[in-house]
Amino acid sequence: MTAGLDRLRGATPPKRHNARTIAALTGNPGCTRRAVLDAAGVDKPQLAQRIGFPGSFGQSRFALARGNGFEAMLKADDCALLREVLAGCLGLDASGAYDDLGEDADDTLTARHGRTRELLAESAGAALIDHPLLTLDVAGQRVFLEPDLIAFQAGGRLHVVEIKSFAIVDGQADSAKVSAAAVQAAVYVLALRRLLEELGHDPALVSHDVVLVCTENFSLQPVAVVLDVRKQLSTLKRQLTRLASVSSLAAELPESVSFDVALAPADLITALGHVEARYAPECLSTCELAVYCRHEAAGSTAALGRPVRDALGGVDTVAEALALAAGTATPTEEQAEAAALLQAAARLRAEIL
Repeated sequence: MTAGLDRLRGATPPKRHNARTIAALTGNPGCTRRAVLDAAGVDKPQLAQRIGFPGSFGQSRFALARGNGFEAMLKADDCALLREVLAGCLGLDASGAYDDLGEDADDTLTARHGRTRELLAESAGAALIDHPLLTLDVAGQRVFLEPDLIAFQAGGRLHVVEIKSFAIVDGQADSAKVSAAAVQAAVYVLALRRLLEELGHDPALVSHDVVLVCTENFSLQPVAVVLDVRKQLSTLKRQLTRLASVSSLAAELPESVSFDVALAPADLITALGHVEARYAPECLSTCELAVYCRHEAAGSTAALGRPVRDALGGVDTVAEALALAAGTATPTEEQAEAAALLQAAARLRAEIL
């Protein structure tokens, strides 16, 4: 973490990333504000609360309890049920060794990461590694990551296993939840590949096919599906590379800019104005500052969604779009194509009405 980024955060300790926050970075890669705040380790929920625009994030207690119960059922009796599911999905040896690295509650993160390295360094590792601990560098921070499970397929290939309690009904699941699980699993795949590289092994031993274990239909019966996360890996790598270069953006900000949550709300809002945001409605489900950014973007075409913003390139406000559609404003050369589309849409609307 550079001195410039430390200055932006102020006296507050850096907010540590986890797999969910790293995965969320891929949701809006064009947002400079999010990149700067995340690289500096700013506590975005606390910042949003301080400026009066708190968001509502996290799972309900019911969903958490259901998820924990489902995972405990799968991992009971040395993962007997999970072994059965993975055997059908990966051809896993159901009698293979099982190591639970989370058994010692007094273990430190560093010690558990060391034990994970030792297991993965062995040529013939366990068939299943439960509670492994991986690391990933995010904008100069060392982030500890804990996938649900690592499974060794016959032939020594490693697969990340993610356990989710949402249902797959008649072979279909909520696309948004599956997409979020795929990105989160891609974070673990990348961290696991980099660990194998450090150990002198071929990172390609980590498969880009991850195993998602969910409930089937309306029961707690498990079902496993394989997700190809190559696309998510590419996006993730690009965004992590971009975060690593954010320090140069931070250096260009005025010395007075600070996101120290001890500051007055008005000062924090002024500071946020120095860093460009790229708001889209999808941000509401992935970024803690989205409620403020939506308020800030009110009246802009960006607030209507990315398809509208992209189709109306060069037209920044709704008022400007309406004026161009009505023909009461003269479009610039950059706005000519968007103005033609708006006027055609206005004519069609008038004909229909």
